[in-house]
Amino acid sequence: MNWHERAACRSEDPELFFPVSDDGSSLLQIERARQVCHRCPVLRECRGWALRNGETDGVWGGLTPRQRRELSVPDPAGA
Repeated sequence: MNWHERAACRSEDPELFFPVSDDGSSLLQIERARQVCHRCPVLRECRGWALRNGETDGVWGGLTPRQRRELSVPDPAGA
């Protein structure tokens, strides 16, 4: 069984995880999606998949696109 089959979001409307923005009126939707993620048994697998695959849309593993971009940017001090 792969991690997708154990994900808490399987029983949710997929639109919940794809807000139109990551601020303003979408903040409540993002928070609801993140609540699902934080009770998910495969949060780490989902987050890792999104980061490895450069997923640019949606809430994955409790992270918004902006948060994933911030994690993906190399640290200039570490270069």
